[in-house]
Amino acid sequence: MIVRIATEGQYELPDEDVDRLNELDNELVAIVEAGDEERFGEVFASLIELVRSDGKPVADDVLEESDVILPPPDLTFEEAGEQFSGEGLIPD
Repeated sequence: MIVRIATEGQYELPDEDVDRLNELDNELVAIVEAGDEERFGEVFASLIELVRSDGKPVADDVLEESDVILPPPDLTFEEAGEQFSGEGLIPD
């Protein structure tokens, strides 16, 4: 799966991480709906770190369509409400 972190770049994420990425996405939707800003920061950081640590950066000169586009790492809780709602970033 190709994942773009907005303002940062693209990563090729191994298939074995896709379920974990989806779990974190669903958890973020629940956290935003509950209004838990503190927990949001922790889980959103875990989501970004999963992609950065397990993903392989896609070279800048390679044109690949992203399967998922994550918001920028400095996303605020107020902005998260627009991103993490309904089915989240990754539809089930």
